[in-house]
Amino acid sequence: LVVVSGPSGVGKTTVVERLLEASDYERAVTATTREPRGAEVDGVDYEFLTREQFEARVEEGGFLEHARVHGNRYGTPKANVERILGRGGVCILNVDVQGAAMIRGTVSPAMDVFLLPPDDAALEARLRGRGTDDAKTVEGRLETARDELARQGEYDVTVLNDDLDRAVAELAAIIEGRRRVTEGA
Repeated sequence: LVVVSGPSGVGKTTVVERLLEASDYERAVTATTREPRGAEVDGVDYEFLTREQFEARVEEGGFLEHARVHGNRYGTPKANVERILGRGGVCILNVDVQGAAMIRGTVSPAMDVFLLPPDDAALEARLRGRGTDDAKTVEGRLETARDELARQGEYDVTVLNDDLDRAVAELAAIIEGRRRVTEGA
């Protein structure tokens, strides 16, 4: 299990998508109560749930991790991860910093990776450039990002996302190195 995390706007989704395109790894689909953005598809990009559906799954213990982020709920359904790991696959999770903290130490062997932005200005430009949030939401995401960046020392690995191709190659090399060690053990 590889948990990829970092502040909003750091490029987690883009890095994970590129990593998946170039490997046999699989992404566990996570769940959210937020509205779909653009061409996002239910069951592919996220499981889009109502707040009531989400809370029912929390009560049932159906999430590996779950958190409230920027007014919405996000979580990783246990069944989605177990399905991939049960086949012997490498499961990649794209989660926020709160979710990574909940997973840390609960699933073994797991590796958590913190994606770093090149600098604060780049992170702000990415958030504003997405065009998916109003100015107040972007400011909230930037404030949260400052707190999240302070937690990077909790992670097994940090990867600087200043060049997409380099960041993806570095992450793939780290995963393959860990995979060889795990399979050789």
